[in-house]
Amino acid sequence: MYYIEMALWIWTLSILSCFCITLSRNEELNFFQSTTELNHLTVDNETGIVYLGVVNALYQLTEKLIKINQVETGPRKDNKKCTPPIDENQCKEAVLTDNYNKLLLLDKADKTIVVCGSLFKGICAIRDLEDISNVKYYVDSSGEKSFVASNDENVSTVGLITSLNNDRVLFVGKGNGPNDNGIIISTRQLYSRDGKDIFEMYTDSAAVKSAYHSSSTQQFVTVFEDKNYVYFIFNQQEKQPVNNRTLIARLCKDDAHYYSYFEMDLGCKDDDGAYDHCHAAYVTSPGEELAESMAQQRQTTDSPSDDKVLVALFSKVNKDNGSPKSAMCVFSLRHINDKMEKNRNDCYTNKNTSMFYKLFAVENPCGSHGLNASKNFPCGSEHLPYLLGSKNGVVEKPVLQKEGMNLTAVTVTVENGHTVAFLGTSDGKILKVFLSSTATEYSSLTIELHKPIKNDLVLDKTQENLYVMTTDKVHLLPVQDCFKYSDCEKCMQARDPYCGWCVREGRCTKRADCETADKENHWLWSPSGTCVTIISADPRNMSRRAPATVKLTVSPLPALNSDDQLLCTFGDTTHPAQLNEGVISCGPPKVIPPTPEGQDHVSVPLRLTFREKEIFFASHTYPFYDCEEAMNLYENQPCYSCASNRWNCQWDWKRHICEESSSTEDVIKQNMEEECPQFLNPSPPIIPMEYRTTVYFEGKHLDYYLGKKFVVGNRQFEFETPVVESADGNFSFMTKEFSYSANETVQLNLSITTSKVKIDSKLMVTLYNCSYGRSDCSLCLAAHQDYKCVWCEEDGKPSKCVYDKFCHARPAVTCPPPEITRIEPKTGPLSGGILLTIMGSNLGIKAEDVNNITVADKECIFKEEFYSVSTRIVCQVGRMDEPTQGQIEVNINGKLGISPSEVQFTYQEPHPSGIRPESGPQAGGTTLTITGTNLETGSKKDVRVLVGSQPCNVTDFGDEIVCVTGRNSKVEAVKVTLLYGETVINVPGQFSYSENPTVTKFLPVNSFSSGGRNITVTGTGFELIQSFSLVVYAERPEAGKASLKRFDGRSVTRLNETTVIFSSPPILEDPENYNITTIILMDHYQLVVKNESHSFAYVADPTFENFTDGIKKQVNKLINAKGSNLNKAMTIDEAQAFVGDEPCNIKTLTETDLYCEPPEVQPQPKKRQKRDMINNLPEFIVKFGLREWILGRVEYDTRVSDIPLNLILPLVLIPMIAIIVISIICYRRKSQQAEREYEKIKAQLEGLEESVRDRCKKEFTDLMIEMEDHTSDVNEAGIPVLDYKTYTDRVFFLPSKDGEKDVMITGNLDIPEARRQTVEQALNQFSNLLNSKSFLINFIHTLENQREFSARAKVYFASLLTVALHGKLEYYTDIMRTLFLELMEQYVVAKNPKLMLRRSETVVERMLSNWMSICLYQYLKDNAGEPLYKLFKAIKHQVEKGPVDAVLKKAKYTLNDTGLLGDDVEYTQLTVNVYVQDGGTDSTPVKVLNCDTITQVKEKIIDQVYRNLPCSQWPKAESVALEWRPGSTAQILSDLDLTSQKDGRWKRINTLMHYNVRDGATLILSKMGISQQPEDNQQDVPGERHALLEDENKVWHLVRPVDEIDEGKSKRGSVKEKERTKAITEIYLTRLLSVKGTLQQFVDNFFHSVLNSNHVVPPAVKYFFDFLDEQAEKHDIKDEDTIHIWKTNSLPLRFWVNILKNPHFIFDVHVHEVVDASLSVIAQTFMDACTRTEHKLSRDSPSNKLLYAKEISNYKKMVEDYYKGIRQMVPVSDQDMNTHLAEISRAHTDSLNTLVALHQLYQYTNKYYDEIINALEEDPAAQKMQLAFRLQQIAAALENKVTDL
Repeated sequence: MYYIEMALWIWTLSILSCFCITLSRNEELNFFQSTTELNHLTVDNETGIVYLGVVNALYQLTEKLIKINQVETGPRKDNKKCTPPIDENQCKEAVLTDNYNKLLLLDKADKTIVVCGSLFKGICAIRDLEDISNVKYYVDSSGEKSFVASNDENVSTVGLITSLNNDRVLFVGKGNGPNDNGIIISTRQLYSRDGKDIFEMYTDSAAVKSAYHSSSTQQFVTVFEDKNYVYFIFNQQEKQPVNNRTLIARLCKDDAHYYSYFEMDLGCKDDDGAYDHCHAAYVTSPGEELAESMAQQRQTTDSPSDDKVLVALFSKVNKDNGSPKSAMCVFSLRHINDKMEKNRNDCYTNKNTSMFYKLFAVENPCGSHGLNASKNFPCGSEHLPYLLGSKNGVVEKPVLQKEGMNLTAVTVTVENGHTVAFLGTSDGKILKVFLSSTATEYSSLTIELHKPIKNDLVLDKTQENLYVMTTDKVHLLPVQDCFKYSDCEKCMQARDPYCGWCVREGRCTKRADCETADKENHWLWSPSGTCVTIISADPRNMSRRAPATVKLTVSPLPALNSDDQLLCTFGDTTHPAQLNEGVISCGPPKVIPPTPEGQDHVSVPLRLTFREKEIFFASHTYPFYDCEEAMNLYENQPCYSCASNRWNCQWDWKRHICEESSSTEDVIKQNMEEECPQFLNPSPPIIPMEYRTTVYFEGKHLDYYLGKKFVVGNRQFEFETPVVESADGNFSFMTKEFSYSANETVQLNLSITTSKVKIDSKLMVTLYNCSYGRSDCSLCLAAHQDYKCVWCEEDGKPSKCVYDKFCHARPAVTCPPPEITRIEPKTGPLSGGILLTIMGSNLGIKAEDVNNITVADKECIFKEEFYSVSTRIVCQVGRMDEPTQGQIEVNINGKLGISPSEVQFTYQEPHPSGIRPESGPQAGGTTLTITGTNLETGSKKDVRVLVGSQPCNVTDFGDEIVCVTGRNSKVEAVKVTLLYGETVINVPGQFSYSENPTVTKFLPVNSFSSGGRNITVTGTGFELIQSFSLVVYAERPEAGKASLKRFDGRSVTRLNETTVIFSSPPILEDPENYNITTIILMDHYQLVVKNESHSFAYVADPTFENFTDGIKKQVNKLINAKGSNLNKAMTIDEAQAFVGDEPCNIKTLTETDLYCEPPEVQPQPKKRQKRDMINNLPEFIVKFGLREWILGRVEYDTRVSDIPLNLILPLVLIPMIAIIVISIICYRRKSQQAEREYEKIKAQLEGLEESVRDRCKKEFTDLMIEMEDHTSDVNEAGIPVLDYKTYTDRVFFLPSKDGEKDVMITGNLDIPEARRQTVEQALNQFSNLLNSKSFLINFIHTLENQREFSARAKVYFASLLTVALHGKLEYYTDIMRTLFLELMEQYVVAKNPKLMLRRSETVVERMLSNWMSICLYQYLKDNAGEPLYKLFKAIKHQVEKGPVDAVLKKAKYTLNDTGLLGDDVEYTQLTVNVYVQDGGTDSTPVKVLNCDTITQVKEKIIDQVYRNLPCSQWPKAESVALEWRPGSTAQILSDLDLTSQKDGRWKRINTLMHYNVRDGATLILSKMGISQQPEDNQQDVPGERHALLEDENKVWHLVRPVDEIDEGKSKRGSVKEKERTKAITEIYLTRLLSVKGTLQQFVDNFFHSVLNSNHVVPPAVKYFFDFLDEQAEKHDIKDEDTIHIWKTNSLPLRFWVNILKNPHFIFDVHVHEVVDASLSVIAQTFMDACTRTEHKLSRDSPSNKLLYAKEISNYKKMVEDYYKGIRQMVPVSDQDMNTHLAEISRAHTDSLNTLVALHQLYQYTNKYYDEIINALEEDPAAQKMQLAFRLQQIAAALENKVTDL
């Protein structure tokens, strides 16, 4: 019992989940997190409630993002192709599918919220605004009319709820996904009325539907309304040619027919081109500044307050580097409307027509409709072109641009007349932008790094906070944080339009939060950048010894009153400030701080504050100068320091002090520093070290010091000596032997004193040391000549460089020969070209000294720019023919220097042998190793590696060369090239740049912050990578890049080419306060670990509760550890637990509990803990990744349970297994018995069918052989499909009373030539009249109301109408729909809906027949034509292979029992060789029967000889003669001649057997002359001739007719003869079965071609069937039989049966009556298959029904499946259908006799003229359009008479 309770408890814990509100530790940012991706957010601005639509859920949240309510919306079983409600029996592809929220719209008027998801074709629900769990309306069985949103998660949907005629409606815009209904823009009603449901279209015309197979796709951005208009913004990707456009569409809100729809380009363009994709847009009323700026730009005088601003975000791809570039453009809505009106007017007046188009149509829609049409019809009209578009739109320049990111979201608000935009970015930031005449980005805040901001960026009801959505979080972001700025400067630097400095309160606030903001200069706006500043002080400075009152000028000065008392804090002294006429007076400080050392003044802070609360007002620093300190600024120049100072100081030379200026004379005043006493111009300026030198210098302005003695000195060298004054007034002194070895030179500053006071000294000399850095002769002689350095070579002393006075020998004039000590490099390629560095000594004093250099006796070109005096020569080695080694020789001014034997240069040839690896990623970073011999030739700087055209950075140079590949632009295999200087060497093999690695999946998706979790990353291209590492970046959102921290994870395991396991590195303890980005570093390629929905995340470590008292008792073999967030980033398989050193098997891990099963025996404690153990108990350790928790110690339970678990399990499991095994055995026995019975019955059936099958097989084999020949003929000549005009002529008019001579077929319009032009113009006007729906409907109704307007006339009229309106088939379809709705209403009211479409008794029914014929022509031609033609040819061949009675029209092989030849006629097949006269020398073999009549033989010969020509071009049988040449003679063969066999009045038609024509005979086919007769070869006897013609109809062929027996026979005999003949006929009925079996495959193929919804289904069929389904639903017709009958009567019976019975309607063939009889049987079978009625068969049933009895049931199912399949197909929208029809119109209208049709139609108008005129005058719509008047004008023109008007 305990185990059961424990299991239930653990199970309950494991399924509990908590959906939390999380607050960042930084309390400024609240957020709400969802477990699934966020889609939409909206806010109720009255209550503040937030509504959130996410994948599979809806949330209702408080303003602070605390959850109020939650509703689950998915996943549900669905398939995008299936129509809801989903029945798993009908939609077997249905699987659990996520529900993406597509629309989330508040309807405050009804206190509801409209929610649409991606499930179930995008149907919507209406929920209670106060409680979203309360569904007020949801219906999933309404069909296509309820499909509102897109069911594709990648296709956007936008919506707007508004009022229209006091009703609530929903405007919807959505792209057309692959399984959508094609409706792009629609108006939906949110109420039920007049038989229309909620979400149904406002009217049938209130929609824009995309074209069938549209050449463009749309992605909607937003929808909004302004005044009477609704606007849509969307991106359109056009496929041909490829072009991305952003469009803005507008329509009148109350336009029920979309006549007002107009779209045009919305452009954002900079100098580099257009931004072609819009991501977000927002419309609002602009602030005052922006409105005025917009008005100025447009130079308009209109009131700017009426205008709206449209802010749109665009992007494009940077051409240079492929990175995104984004921009914000600002548009005036008034400008957009003005542009639209101008465009409409241009189209209506036929201007600039090339810029206009009609949606999903090709023809140009524009024309002349009057000058004021756009003003008179502001919302369009039926007679004006509509669904208009223009490529001439509005274009603006960007006001803000961003590189490397997309701008994804925008919202705009106005604060104090200032317009502020908040922008979201693709890298997770919110940008704040101030919009005025320019756009200024004043702040950027990271929300979640690398997580795009979602499109819905919404302000709360107070407009104080912004709701920001990322992938799975909603953040609450304040729109301003003015309080953060502690002083005015920071407040101003923020440039935040929300903020300003509240002077009286001393803080940065919103204007509304500053009590005195309305007073002048009391609230200083942040973007102005102006703080209250002390701009001047009087006096500007003061001596610290004479402080006084300071008068301050403040700007801008706030308006202050008596209550605003100011205090002045000056240093540490505070006084009340005095305000007088805008000037503030401050008393001086009591104590002035001491002057800082090294400065001549001290700055004392001055601070103005308000007395009340001591609130800061302004501040300043005031300088107090100190003249005594001013004299020390320049070393050794006290007078100059004092007199040149900026303060008001003077130099008193007498007292030798610097003091404040006074009126005292005989002092050196300020700025008179040149009059100071001073010493200057020392000579020489440079002196040698360690040598006493006399230095001469001058004095100036020394009158003050006449007779004084001066001393010169320097503290650094402790030097002091008297100055000697010469008679000429110059001065000198003798230096001491200065010694300094740290540098070559040192500066010596000399001071001059007299009586211990300094006189200004500008004496500075340079000490130098010749020996320093000049170790050889050349270096010494290269020293500057003023140094007087010489190379001294004294006997017994080492040679060195010294001052010339130190050398007691003769100095060297020239230097010793050069010495070479080493070279670099030591090797080089044979082709040379590399730089050789030669190092040594005495290598010249200057570059010109180098005369010549040779390397291994080859000249080396000197490189002067790298020369270093004496120590280094650089030259470029020359080419060598073969590998060699040699010394280096240099010529320096004629002196040779040769390198020693150990310093030699080697010429060698590098030989690379291969590379490894041989492939790497495009991104580069692959460490490439080149192997070979002599690769270390030259130096590292001489060698370069190219991989293709990309440099490979050399890192190691030695026996192998190692380099790192660079980035390559494409995937390709390239050569690797080594370059040594100018030597180019191709490395064997190629390096392949492959696709960069990709990450397709990573699991798990998060880690605790302590790391150590194994992350399995799956992807592609991992085999290319040499080194992997995981790098984690953490960035504080508010601190930006400055706070970026990096953590590296080096632990990597590569499993295979597609899988790598990383160990997550430990990071910060509080990851929730950071934006975390995890990157896989693969060589140099970086990939962020993320997918479409989320990135890899870090969560804070879990917390565990320590065991109470440190000890946990182990009870019932389980240990329980408690904590929080235990399973947030850990699974039961990864977690580890230990008891001492042994593992504890974890059984359960929930958010708060861990249960594990410890070892059976209590383990020993770990050694490291042993000393701390009480009673030697083992510790309990939990390890998650890298972190361990020691929770306490474990004490084992020593109790023994009654029944151990290892006994319970076997007792339960063994009986269960036994029961299952017994059940399986029983089931198998029953199955085997049933299978044996089935096999027995199957064998019996097979035996019964075997005989017929064998015969059919033989016949079928023969037929297939023959049909192969026919197929080859078909392939060669093609299926003889009639052209469109001939096809429509035959279908529409061939059945008419005039047949082929019908005027519509001949096209002869009988009009006098003089009136032809007038008549044609009038007929064109009549055509325009027919294009008025009001006229045409009235016209048709009027005709149908006339009694004499017969059914035949209706059919003919409908066909004429079809031709006349062929140029506008979409209009024709609209008329047909309208008439159908009326017809349907009649039948429904009469309660006989099944009878509809049964016949063609109305115009509309014939219109439907013609419509199907038109729409299915191409389908016939491309799909169904071939199987139908093959069926026809197969029947024809099968019929002709046996005897056919030419008189009775009966055949041995047929499917029709009435056409079955009732005698067993003997016959033989012959093959005759036919020559065609004037047809060449080759004969054609033709198979004929010896029982064939001569005409039959002619037909077979013509059929064979002319098989590659269309049938219409074949000669007729009666127009050719057949000549037989049995030998030298020739005989003309005829059906009847004088040799014909006679029997009384009966004459038998001649056959080949009659003429005794044998197999292989030669026949000649020739054209018959005019005078030729069939009996030309016989003697022309007038009597004989008369006998032949006397009873011409009494002829027979194979069987004499039974009812025409001789008169001499008795009646009784005749009855017996009839019975005998009948019996014999029935015997031969089995032939039907044989023929049926032979043709079965062809029949099946045809049925499959027209009844298979899985193949191509013509759009017209889907469109019309859906129309019937909709109407059935509308009229509440639930009877499936009725709908089935409608569909059957509209397509199979109305079209397919007609084509099947009349193949000559579609093919250029002649259909013989015998073939027609068999086609009729198949047509009847097709008709039977389409009915739902079960046909009960009996012996009396017609043979043809018996013949196909078995197949009919299969065909019935095929029809049912076909109808069902069509119902489940993606709907064909009106727009799709219209485009399809427009294509047909454009392709074929020109070929039809349209003018003739109009003329014929007018005859009906003329016949019923008065009735039509009366009908038009009674119709209000017709009156408005003056249709009667227009008809009278046309009548006058056509009939050449004057009207009475």
